[in-house]
Amino acid sequence: MPLPLAPLLPIALRLGVVATAGYAVKRWMKARSFPGRSDQRAEDALDDLGEGLSLHRPKNLAGPEAAESAKVSQTNTTGRMIRVIRIGGRQYHLDAAFMARFRVSKDE
Repeated sequence: MPLPLAPLLPIALRLGVVATAGYAVKRWMKARSFPGRSDQRAEDALDDLGEGLSLHRPKNLAGPEAAESAKVSQTNTTGRMIRVIRIGGRQYHLDAAFMARFRVSKDE
């Protein structure tokens, strides 16, 4: 007895369209992305962060006197979270850290 393939045709066409769209998106993203790099100095700085959040301004840019005389205002933020998660008898170590700088300069 022959197998009727006509009912499978719409499903095959939909899967083909989805696969083609996924492939096109992958190619588009690959063409517009850049190869990342790891800087060991940045890795070491992230490893040296303490746990928790920190928000501060550099001493040379802090205070009203320095802010008036400086053309640049800068605020630095750091954060780190270290956790151990246990799921189903397995342990996962989570270490998330970030450093951010927000700088505003005055144009004259």
